[in-house]
Amino acid sequence: MKFPLCLALLLPLLPLSTMADTQTQSLVLGGGCFWCTDAAYKLLPGVKHVTCGYAGGTASNPTYEEVSTGTTGHAEVIKIDFDPAQTSLGKLIDYFWIVHNPTQTDGQGDDIGSQYRSIILYATPEQKAAAEKSKAEAGQRFRDTITTEIVPLARFWPAEDYHQDYFDKHPDQGYCRIVIAPKVAKLKKELKSDGK
Repeated sequence: MKFPLCLALLLPLLPLSTMADTQTQSLVLGGGCFWCTDAAYKLLPGVKHVTCGYAGGTASNPTYEEVSTGTTGHAEVIKIDFDPAQTSLGKLIDYFWIVHNPTQTDGQGDDIGSQYRSIILYATPEQKAAAEKSKAEAGQRFRDTITTEIVPLARFWPAEDYHQDYFDKHPDQGYCRIVIAPKVAKLKKELKSDGK
């Protein structure tokens, strides 16, 4: 590939970080309403992007309305794109036990149904091992049994555009004000005290 002369002259002046491809990895998990987990994971350093979506079921290209019926087998999940140089897979999974109640079966709080279940969908053997290890360690801190499923990721289906960045776009909406905002405030405080 040939560069135009002006670009070829500027290339040596660019910082190496601009020229190098950034290594990004992804993790898919669900812990109740994806608006909540989306807002929670955006607080972590090293998280580059969060996408709300559906996974763990059998229907192809499901819609929110279909998933809400509980008949597709899908859960509301998020796909977290992160920089492993800034945060580890282990930290992301350990944080999972803080952002939701992994002992509640098929729901979170008043959000009830299999689409709100606690689930980690692994894409690699490394992710499976990290999830199982973290779940075992977290199980020692909870009085009740952790019900989180750890299953292979078959396919992640992005949710409709109106679900993306929902809390950021609608902080005054009722659910956001009553459920998500207090959770985010609590997580910010915990992260600050942990120095993250």
